[in-house]
Amino acid sequence: MIFGAAVRQGGRPSTTLVLRTEAAAAFAARFAEPLFVPTGGVGRFGPSEASVMAGLLESRGVPATHILLEETGTDTLSSARAIVGLLHGRGSAAPVFVASSLYHLPRCLLLLRLLGVRAHAAVPPAVPAATRWWRRCYWWLREVPAIPYDAVLALAIRLRESGHHWPR
Repeated sequence: MIFGAAVRQGGRPSTTLVLRTEAAAAFAARFAEPLFVPTGGVGRFGPSEASVMAGLLESRGVPATHILLEETGTDTLSSARAIVGLLHGRGSAAPVFVASSLYHLPRCLLLLRLLGVRAHAAVPPAVPAATRWWRRCYWWLREVPAIPYDAVLALAIRLRESGHHWPR
């Protein structure tokens, strides 16, 4: 699974999108026939984050038959939910590895695990998401409220979908 990032005007991938995709491709080289699942819909600019990542993967020699697009995710939680749906639909028992930026990996892993997928971290990009220290702080600090917020939502979704009801 490769979690998306911004697509720039004209369909150009952001640096973060490129770094995440390259990290996923490098990590997957250790497997015989990996299946890549880039996730991310259309943001401010098109095309979808997933399709831009697919193009990057193909340019690195990954066959299109080894890429399964998930183009509905609009944020981390909706991407995680969509990935879970794809995996259940395929009946896949293969190991699941998550590729994203270092600051973003804990939330991605937590959400997938809360939604019932035994996910593991792929090696994140060696280059940080931002070069300026204050931008790196911003991305890490943004995760502080996002992790518990998304975790509560993911638990509520899992409880609702399993037929459990909130106590009254």
